[in-house]
Amino acid sequence: MSKPVLGMLIGAVLGLIDGLSAYAYPGVASMMTGIIIGSTGKGLITGLATGFFANRLRSLPLGIACGLAIGFVLSLLVAATSPDPEGRYYYLEIILPGSLVGAIVGYACYRFGRPPRQTTA
Repeated sequence: MSKPVLGMLIGAVLGLIDGLSAYAYPGVASMMTGIIIGSTGKGLITGLATGFFANRLRSLPLGIACGLAIGFVLSLLVAATSPDPEGRYYYLEIILPGSLVGAIVGYACYRFGRPPRQTTA
């Protein structure tokens, strides 16, 4: 499986798990559908971008760092724009798992993804 496709698959699954983990916070029960869809979408985007960069970087530490950075930035954007109904922001609860998803996707893309084909002229 190519690295971007593998990244999207793993990112979507981990994003779904991340979204479902919000059930631990009773104050956000009315927003669960949006949280699950948003977390899954965030995982998809993180996986696609990380898989794309993993094809070009060809370095495990850089792949993990790239995934971590992409997950962090996307999670920060979500955390900064989505307060709960009482107006509270959940920075740590959104950014930490989002960054972790990015790091895991970066590792998986490098380790298990198919390298790009070399074309000869």
